[in-house]
Amino acid sequence: MSDAPGTSRSWMRPAEQRWGLGEVALGFLLAQALAVVATSIAMGVAGWTESSDIPLWAAAVLQIPLWGGYLTAVQLAGVKGDGVVRDFGLDVRWRDVAPGLAIGVAVQILVLPLLYLPILQLTGYTDDDLSAPARALSDKASGPVGWILLSLIVVVGAPIVEELFFRGLFLRSLQKRGLPDWASIVLCAAVFGAVHFQPLQFPGLFVIGLVLSFMAVRTGRLGLPIMTHVGFNATSVVLLYVNS
Repeated sequence: MSDAPGTSRSWMRPAEQRWGLGEVALGFLLAQALAVVATSIAMGVAGWTESSDIPLWAAAVLQIPLWGGYLTAVQLAGVKGDGVVRDFGLDVRWRDVAPGLAIGVAVQILVLPLLYLPILQLTGYTDDDLSAPARALSDKASGPVGWILLSLIVVVGAPIVEELFFRGLFLRSLQKRGLPDWASIVLCAAVFGAVHFQPLQFPGLFVIGLVLSFMAVRTGRLGLPIMTHVGFNATSVVLLYVNS
């Protein structure tokens, strides 16, 4: 972490960027392809017949191919430009920590319940349906080691990788194409929600995606979005642990 002064948008020079949506498309395709292939091989070798059979340690390992696809695209784009730190604003400062965590917790425990109150009433779904994907993962966590591993996946790994790819590479590529900031924010949030492939969870993912994308545009860095993402995901893990 740093707390060095600097102009937040000094690294954003869209006209000079030699990377763009091509690297984004590559990242999407590579991440999904590697994840599918790795999961298929692992299930075949281990004899798992359904995804629910995959233990937590294996689920953690199988995130590596998915994240590898995203990070490969980020790295390739960084090589074409001035590097990941400068081009995508990978700059976390101490002053990002407290407000970022607080905003992430607030969105999770205050905003999302209000958001889903009318949605659940209109659709007939329940809170159990809404939390089913998270519970499926937490059910695999047995004992302290399992919960530590789950936390590393959800609270540490996912925020860093996803912010680099979505709010770093993808959002900046949309801006490079000439989209106004508001359109880039909305589109980035929509795609972020959609690629989780969980229709009922999409509204919540879209909302947190809006918050994270706005922060990235407003500050010109990924520090605040990363810490907000950490707070958001950490709250989910804590709630799952308390209710397990």
